[in-house]
Amino acid sequence: MIISMRKTRAVVLGAALIFALAACGDPTKEDIIEKSRDVDTKTQLTDKLGKPDDIAKVGPVEKWTYKASNGTVVFIITGEKVALQTAGGN
Repeated sequence: MIISMRKTRAVVLGAALIFALAACGDPTKEDIIEKSRDVDTKTQLTDKLGKPDDIAKVGPVEKWTYKASNGTVVFIITGEKVALQTAGGN
């Protein structure tokens, strides 16, 4: 009985670890887009998604790229306003 309880506990802990590790991976494009749905400013975008994986600047225009498990999501920002979002990749 004690051995059976130990095995059960080990299986439950193993399953919990697998789920925890899976949650640590990159979000999908759909996850990123959903989180940013009502975002209007750079500050709101950073609050919702954190720092982007890449920032490219051309004058007052910035291109913020977030990596996803199935591609990328790009936000075009002018000044403080989020103007456009696109998704690419797989």
